[in-house]
Amino acid sequence: MSEVNKIDVDALETQEWLQALESVVREEGVERAQFLLEQVLEQARLDGVDMPTGTTTNYVNTIPVDQEPAYPGDVNIERRIRSIIRWNAIMIVLRASKKDLDLGGHMASYQSSAAFYEVCFNHFFKAPNDVDGGDLVYYQGHISPGIYARAFVEGRLTAEQLDNFRQEVDGNGLPSYPHPKLMPEFWQFPTVSMGLGPIASIYQARFLKYLDGRGLKDTKNQRVYAFLGDGEMDEPESRGAISFAAREKLDNLCYLINCNLQRLDGPVMGNGKIIQELEGLFKGAGWNVIKVVWGSGWDILLAKDTTGKLLQLMNETIDGDYQTYKAKDGAYVREHFFGRYPETAALVADMTDEEIFALKRGGHEPSKLYAAFKKAEETKDRPTVILAKTVKGYGMGDAAEGKNIAHQVKKMDMTHVEHLRSRLGLQDLVSDEEIKDLPYLTLEEGSEEYKYLHARREALQGYTPKRIPKFSESLTLPEVDAFKPLLEEQKRDISTTMGFVRALNVLLKDKGIGKNIVPIIADEARTFGMEGLFRQIGIYNPHGQNYTPQDRDIVSYYKEATSGQVLQEGINELGAMSSWVAAATSYSTNDLPMIPFYIYYSMFGFQRVGDMAWMAGDQQARGFLLGATAGRTTLNGEGLQHEDGHSHILANTVPNCISYDPTFAYEVAVIMQDGIRRMYGEDQENVFYYLTLMNENYHQPAMPEGAEEGIRKGIYKLETVAGEKAKVQLLGSGTIMMEVRKAAQILSEEYGIGSDVFSVTSFNELTRDGQDVERFNMLNPEAEQKTAYITNALTDAVTVAATDYMKNYAEQVRSFVPSSNYKVLGTDGYGRSDSRENLRRHFEVNAGYVVVATLSELAKRGEVEKSVVVEAIKKFDIDTNKVNPLYA
Repeated sequence: MSEVNKIDVDALETQEWLQALESVVREEGVERAQFLLEQVLEQARLDGVDMPTGTTTNYVNTIPVDQEPAYPGDVNIERRIRSIIRWNAIMIVLRASKKDLDLGGHMASYQSSAAFYEVCFNHFFKAPNDVDGGDLVYYQGHISPGIYARAFVEGRLTAEQLDNFRQEVDGNGLPSYPHPKLMPEFWQFPTVSMGLGPIASIYQARFLKYLDGRGLKDTKNQRVYAFLGDGEMDEPESRGAISFAAREKLDNLCYLINCNLQRLDGPVMGNGKIIQELEGLFKGAGWNVIKVVWGSGWDILLAKDTTGKLLQLMNETIDGDYQTYKAKDGAYVREHFFGRYPETAALVADMTDEEIFALKRGGHEPSKLYAAFKKAEETKDRPTVILAKTVKGYGMGDAAEGKNIAHQVKKMDMTHVEHLRSRLGLQDLVSDEEIKDLPYLTLEEGSEEYKYLHARREALQGYTPKRIPKFSESLTLPEVDAFKPLLEEQKRDISTTMGFVRALNVLLKDKGIGKNIVPIIADEARTFGMEGLFRQIGIYNPHGQNYTPQDRDIVSYYKEATSGQVLQEGINELGAMSSWVAAATSYSTNDLPMIPFYIYYSMFGFQRVGDMAWMAGDQQARGFLLGATAGRTTLNGEGLQHEDGHSHILANTVPNCISYDPTFAYEVAVIMQDGIRRMYGEDQENVFYYLTLMNENYHQPAMPEGAEEGIRKGIYKLETVAGEKAKVQLLGSGTIMMEVRKAAQILSEEYGIGSDVFSVTSFNELTRDGQDVERFNMLNPEAEQKTAYITNALTDAVTVAATDYMKNYAEQVRSFVPSSNYKVLGTDGYGRSDSRENLRRHFEVNAGYVVVATLSELAKRGEVEKSVVVEAIKKFDIDTNKVNPLYA
């Protein structure tokens, strides 16, 4: 639209339209006004009117002054408490910095957001109690000193703990950011790396609805709050699931985005307006958007602005300039902001420079924030985002306030500390003599502030953040015998994926824990043979199924229901992983243990959502991740981006992830049962499981007698193949076990060499065991020396290992293998499309290569002639000039 067309050529007509709209709102309500506007806009579109593309409103507060509720708290007492907490938050970092340990720390983020948290601590955040899990809060990671400071004032943390901020090695310290692993009874959710909090909170809110829909827990009074930074919203994870939140009508979810206009290095959007961009983004996605831009001092100026010039000025000023204004002073703001137009200059003509500079941004005004949170609480059928404008480093003056360096500030000289004391009005609590010691401040027991703080928390069910480290009710868990059909020889060839599906069905039918099972699928149920679950237990949908599915006439039709048990996430691994984490930590957030099984293409697991997997470990998740179609050669035909030869190596980087590569259905069953026992039994171990599954069908034998312990530990003898000339040890896992068994037969029948064939269910667990044994022996030289489990299982015979993963996977155990002749075959290099047979030849892990590798090691010992190896290379048609598959 041209500038000419924006000129109001008939102000009287415009006024009539506006008055008509005002009348409708007054007499018939906002819903009727919204309906009429929608009709007008639709007609305008049909008539060919060029409609505005933006969905933003003026750069002012969403909630008008006359619609703000009365503030329920004592503003003066709350300001005093807030000032003490803000002081302590800075002292935590400054005192740690004095130790010259290069600890770092962040002060500016909490100073900009203190009012958010204090309004919520005093009036909104419900703590967990015996009835419900309370509100679930994702605290912005960099503001942790402020939360520690409040907990200290409440008497929940000690001065010693505060002094050990970022010093955890020797105990009694406080982690830099929210970490449940490091403070298991305090923090509920890890929110750093940035971007994890936004998407995790969405699926957490949805999981509360899921529990309620299934009738497992009444979660209607629980809310999820996520406190985010405007710079953090650059992360794809921060924005990627917001339309899902609106589609699911997550009215139990509230974002607050701290719009202090700064990233770590500089402005978030210096040439634009981040609040306006976010408003358009979230409105377009279907959220309720509440802008808290200006404090109450600006209300007076806006009311005086009869020309509309102040509103125009607010709309056209960009963030880079707004940031500069707060880094300067009142005189600068008078000249460079208000001075742009005579009309706006006149508005502040009777104000001093100090009064101009004291005009607050909305995010520092408790009454404005309370109105926003209250409106969010009352909004139904959609989530709410509060966009609150603040100043980074608010109150820190020349040390950081409004400056590009604010995020990195970790130290303040005494002049700046004295300024902070004055700004916070704490001269009566911190004398000139005491200030040099950077003292922590407390509330005197029995004081008005002390009584007020504790009374507010008592009214909100207790203190928070608070985490439940173990669930209270014991579960009746299945024994291994419950999986008896899978422990026996299978009548037909099946894949381990199908073995898992059968084991899952056993669990779903279990009277003790069937209702606690949460199957999670990212749109691949038919690939994994799980479509039968659609009809059996249904797919969760908060809206039920308002259509007749195309496949309604078949048994396993696509059935959605409000009480559905399956979480079908669509093509969305990150969202599915977020759902899995919510379910895997339900024992803590809800005191209701759920047992999630998230199955996906293994290539799209740790590689795709590695940060989420690490977050799951930090959050003490318990559950199962199933990497289906695993291995570099099992998913023939799909090619490079679908072939996984490294997920076990990535899984082993997460300390509390227990990973297995089972070959047989009975191994899957034993591992699943043992995992449930460890995670949900008496000990409630804080571990989670990663199992790889294959889509290749092959013979599934019965479980050898006495194999259970070895399956759990990581290795057991599967079979012995006779031979007269020598005896070797062949190790295999996954589908390559079939090639290893073929090789054992060839070695026996054609070379007279016997084999002990071992199934290695987990090279990772064997490695961890061996390293733990080595550590014990090193630190306890006079004690009886221990031996690694794999060392006891093997002899010093020639040993060859072959897997469908990179050589590093099996190489890990080399120092624990008794034999000096240990050869590893693996699938290093990029995957590609072809048949399984050709892929295994290409990656040099088929039976022929296992035979040649074994003969080569025997030749090194002089147990066979080198000519036998040469003949074998010819026999198996191995091209010795072929490029190493690592580089192919």
